Amino acid sequence: METITKTAVKKKRPYLYEVDFMRLFFICGVLFNHSINVVLDAMSTSGWASTTLSDVRLMFHYSRNGFLFMSGLVLAMNYYKRHEWGRFYKKRFGGSLGPYLAWNLIFLILYTSLGGGSTGQSFALTYLDDIVHGGHYYMYYMLLVMQLYLIFPGIVWLFQHSHHHLRLLGISFVVQLAIDAWIKFQLEYLNLAGWPYWFRHFNINIFVYEFYIIFGVYTALHYREVSTFIDRHIKVIAASALALCLGTVAYLRWWNMGVLHMSYDFATSPHQPYMQVFDAMMIVTVFWLGQRYAKWRAGSLPPELAQNVKTGAKISFGMYLNQSFCLYLLGRFLGTLKVNDGTLLAILPVGYGVVLTLSLSVAYFCYRVAPFGWLIGRPQWHPWQWLATLRQPIHAEK
Repeated sequence: METITKTAVKKKRPYLYEVDFMRLFFICGVLFNHSINVVLDAMSTSGWASTTLSDVRLMFHYSRNGFLFMSGLVLAMNYYKRHEWGRFYKKRFGGSLGPYLAWNLIFLILYTSLGGGSTGQSFALTYLDDIVHGGHYYMYYMLLVMQLYLIFPGIVWLFQHSHHHLRLLGISFVVQLAIDAWIKFQLEYLNLAGWPYWFRHFNINIFVYEFYIIFGVYTALHYREVSTFIDRHIKVIAASALALCLGTVAYLRWWNMGVLHMSYDFATSPHQPYMQVFDAMMIVTVFWLGQRYAKWRAGSLPPELAQNVKTGAKISFGMYLNQSFCLYLLGRFLGTLKVNDGTLLAILPVGYGVVLTLSLSVAYFCYRVAPFGWLIGRPQWHPWQWLATLRQPIHAEK
């Protein structure tokens, strides 16, 4: 009994409250970025308001890669030393594949009933196309995550067989720069019609984001060293992140569109070397903010606020999944307004607040009310657990 107790104590890891903060921060950033897209769609194609909002879009593109960093970090913390890959796949795909299929179906039914989706005749084919390609409702990220689950054992093997993790991280960074440069200066201008879908639409190719995952795994394995380095150099890191953030405006208008003559869509692509450096700096800065939150929580943070952050982190996955409907409602509402672009720009914070609140409410409802928890990857019960209880022998009371 004493040996078992010691083993249990040894395996218990401290809870990292900074991870809660980062999860919530990044999902709020994703929803803000997508709310900007909705407001831009409601604006005219010219004018100071739409131009201003278009110019600042790149400032918030780091959230997607921040999520991938978090995925690598959390997976490494939970599974790096556990080589039970059968259980790993069962749990991870069980919490992702079902919600992915369900939300695609829910959104397709909803939009079809509202007159904006498929006709009844092509419904099945449209649904199949949606789940294979992840091309609607911001579901591409789910395909990325499930690809990550498939290759994660290989990432673990790579780290376990490398004696120089820092060198591995550096190589990953250089490879990411090369990938982003190749996409920016080559792939964007090629006719990829004959290429396989997975290569043609590189947004859903997990290898295009390899550095952020490797960075997350490295951080999990060298948490203390990374934290010490960030604390020591946070002034330079934060200043660089701010400068790169403000610099996205000149980078977009002067360099990409002025010098390189890129279209706006290509100029705002997240797959650019500049954006990689900016995203890395922002991720590190948010990581530092998360650790400041953890210290604040241990000190004077009100318990109610700390609990809200923890709950928000738990349902952040559900917020991402249901966001499309919230954004759809915002777009429909803005479409009914007869106002100028300046007013729409002023409405953006309110619209974002509504999207955030509604998304949070739907995810929280699923989290608290059975059996809807499985829609956000947090089921309140499992049918096979109930069946297992039926098989247990019933002992008569003595």
